[in-house]
Amino acid sequence: MSIAKWMNPDVAAIRPYEPGRPIEDVAREHGLAPAEICKLASNENPLGVSRLALRAMKRALPEMYLYPDGYGFELRQKLAARTGFAPGQFIFGSGSNEILEFIGHCYMGRDRSIVCSQYAFVVYKLVAQMFGSRILEVSAPTLGHDLPAMAKAIRPDTSIIFICNPNNPTGTLVTDAQVAKFMARVPEDVLVVFDEAYAEICLGKMPDTSRYLREGRNVLILRTFSKAYGMAGMRVGYAMGPAEIISALERARQPFNVNRLAQTGAVAALDDAGFLRRTRTLFRQGREMIEAACDEAGLEYQHSAANFMLIKVGDGTRVTAGLTKRGVIVRPMGGYGLPSYIRVSYGTLAENEKFISALRAETGK
Repeated sequence: MSIAKWMNPDVAAIRPYEPGRPIEDVAREHGLAPAEICKLASNENPLGVSRLALRAMKRALPEMYLYPDGYGFELRQKLAARTGFAPGQFIFGSGSNEILEFIGHCYMGRDRSIVCSQYAFVVYKLVAQMFGSRILEVSAPTLGHDLPAMAKAIRPDTSIIFICNPNNPTGTLVTDAQVAKFMARVPEDVLVVFDEAYAEICLGKMPDTSRYLREGRNVLILRTFSKAYGMAGMRVGYAMGPAEIISALERARQPFNVNRLAQTGAVAALDDAGFLRRTRTLFRQGREMIEAACDEAGLEYQHSAANFMLIKVGDGTRVTAGLTKRGVIVRPMGGYGLPSYIRVSYGTLAENEKFISALRAETGK
């Protein structure tokens, strides 16, 4: 008899998340040299790793025979000093994605529902499906978050609301005033998760969601070192929240989940303000460059507050395949219900130019 009979049916029904293709994979398939390929599919930092983080990690390499600090003491203390929150109000994950799984373990289940936007980060729905929660997906006519509609969608069994801001994959941004009106309508016993993976590099004005944490509301604010500090390969993220909720999440966290090298790099990266400034400048230039090219070609796009943008190309899968053959990796958006779009991350100026040239060739515009 097959072992498949024991498979959790909720997990068996999941369609796994499809990340941007690795450079090496594309090089093998199309016979290209890796150096010829630019990857603009995963919202990575084209400047590489924060220089302060890189130096700190190199110095720490001889210590890698030791287990990491499971509590993340040094990183915890530094974030507490930066934010004014208590050390016990932080939890760390192997990327902020892992924290989404902690949330699932603690606050999802078959007798509960979650509220999310139609075009928000797909992992919210994957985690909810894994734990059997009902998914209340709210339509998003402007490709972002319709917060009044999301508040209206809350049911007595709703345990969590997810707000991705700036939103991945659309780049839309909700404002402070919109969040304030929304929070006034959210019941006290509902957990609001503000996923702010792009906050440090936001190309607009971020709302102050920390005020709700200071007011004692049931909110979690997720951040990551992957985007702003170029540490996507190290996998380190964190959440800030009420001590009671953080304590609950700690019960679902495995020991030593954030490796020693990642913690070392993250502590150093927090001091690299110059790297953040250069990163934001490069992303603004990238946005202006690609928007101008789309305007010239007559291609529709979504103005973005993050380091990527959606472009309407007709057949996103076909255009993505054509760009890949030309050595430019982007993301098709069919999996998000946007089959006519691609998502492109801003790269270096040279990478942006290569993308624009390849896009013109593929679209005939």
